Amino acid sequence: MSDTSRLKEDAKGQLFDELARVHAGMLAIDGAGQHFQPMTPYCDRDTGVIWFISSRETDLVRTLSGAMSAHFNFIGKDDDYWACMSGRLEQVEDEAKIDEIWNAVAAAWFEEGREDHDVCLLRFSLDEAAIWASSTNPITFGFQIAKANMSHDTANLGDHRIVSWT
Repeated sequence: MSDTSRLKEDAKGQLFDELARVHAGMLAIDGAGQHFQPMTPYCDRDTGVIWFISSRETDLVRTLSGAMSAHFNFIGKDDDYWACMSGRLEQVEDEAKIDEIWNAVAAAWFEEGREDHDVCLLRFSLDEAAIWASSTNPITFGFQIAKANMSHDTANLGDHRIVSWT
């Protein structure tokens, strides 16, 4: 169960904690006409930046032209936390940052590992995040749905918050 009180008190901190627990989310460039692509996030809490290691050969990277508006979405590991983040996505040349976040997951995507010429780094600078957190377990969820359908009440399954970095 997600901590909905933390969502009210420390939404940004909770967002980065939840991001650290997931293996991937879905990233897309706004208006590019492409589907969202699964990507592994590497977060920098202090700067509000999410880093991605990608290949220069992906449609997403080929579409990038400078900093472009993008969205990254993910569902928390326990299926009780959802976030939709917007910001600016750009390809950057920063070998030190790639070295810092490089790991076995990233290496699995490149035939020549870290030395592969297709390895590139994407910086996603956050502008805003819409977050939903649920504190309910499956039994409480069922009860809230049944209660809402048997009365004029609506289900109370969690909280929602929008946070900004700008």
